[in-house]
Parts: sequence; C-alpha cells; structure tokens
Amino acid sequence: MQPYSGTVFVAGATGRTGREILKRLQHYGVSFRLYVRSADKLKELFGNAIEDFVRIGSLEDEEALKSALEECDAIISAIGSNPADPTAPPPSAIDRDGVMRLAAIAESRGLKKFVLLSSLGATKPDHPLNKYGQVLKMKLEGENEVRRLFGSENRSYTIIRPGGLLNTPPFMHRLLAATGDSISGSVSRGDVAEVAVLSLWNDGARNRTFELIEESEEQQESLVSVFDMLEE
Repeated sequence: MQPYSGTVFVAGATGRTGREILKRLQHYGVSFRLYVRSADKLKELFGNAIEDFVRIGSLEDEEALKSALEECDAIISAIGSNPADPTAPPPSAIDRDGVMRLAAIAESRGLKKFVLLSSLGATKPDHPLNKYGQVLKMKLEGENEVRRLFGSENRSYTIIRPGGLLNTPPFMHRLLAATGDSISGSVSRGDVAEVAVLSLWNDGARNRTFELIEESEEQQESLVSVFDMLEE
C-alpha cells in the first residue's frame, strides 16, 4: 500500500511526540503542515529548513486554524496538557476544548481523516491521573467529539491511546494493541508516531480506538502488524 498522498496537518508539532511524527512523515515523503504557537521554538528545534510548511497560531484562534487547515486532507493531533504545571492551561482547555475545536474546524474545512493521540485509561474515571484537572476525563470528551464528527461514511478517525510515553528508540519492541481500555504499560514516543502516521493509509485503522503498549524487546522492521491485532 502506498503512503498517504494528501497533506497532513500536525497540531502539537513542537512537543516531544510531535517531533517524532514529523520525522516519520518525512521518512515516508508525506506532505505536511505544522501548526505551532512559537516560531522561536520551532527554529530552535528544526532550523529554517521547514519554515515554508509552518503556520503560527494558538488553539484558541479559530481564524488562524481555519487558514492553516486550508488545502490539508488529514490531521494528526499530538496536543496535550501538562497538569503538573500550575502555570499551563488546564486539561479542559487543551485535551477537551482544544481537540473539540480542532475537530470542528477540520470537519468544516472538509478534511477526511483525524488521527488523535489520547491516553490509556481515558475511560476510567477513578484513575489517579484524574486528580489532576480530570485530565483523562477531558481526553475522553475530546475523543467523543472526534468520533462524532469523523465517524461518518465519507470521513474516518483513528484514536490511539498510548501507555506511558518513553523517550526511547523506536522499533525495538513488539507492540500490543488492544481495545477495551484493559491493558497497562508504556511505549516509545517514536513507535506511537509511527503507528499514527501508518494509520493515515492503513484500512485496519479506519474508525478504530485502541490502546498501545510495548511488550517484549525485539527489533521490528515494521509496525503494520499493530492493525492486524485489531481484527482479532
């Protein structure tokens, strides 16, 4: 199957997972557009080589989002709140309202695919992380809106709920993908990014919500088998 032929809008591109997503899009030669709040941080991370593919704006700026999404075909959202930082916007502003705003504007602009990075445990109201701004509850509400807007016949979504995110090399572990929010574990950010990008053109990812963790240490040539697990 050929890699995605459209232009992919990446929200949260300066985050640690967002940077990995950019690497994988470049690896496959997929056209992209990055949406970031800070041009200075972007230059610090990537230099000036990709400035033609960048749009500057915030999640709250609807007009900037509308403009940035023009001529894009799909979106990968890697945005996420930092509830441990009291000066940062709360989870309700990012994981719920930010995702809902992205989904609504993307749908109105005619985008066909929405890939959302959420979190393992999103369906568990008693999870300890919900002590911090109800972060998982906010993520679930964002998920629900993506499913509502992109679950129609002519659109699609993929929602990935990774375990604890690790700053380790990708392709070094067998992965486990499952539904039902009943597994726990951790996973490399690079592996999450690879699965997110592969889901753009893999039919097994269409309208699926699944958890993703790593299992045994074993070098991988491809992560496509993740989608086969969802059919079992």
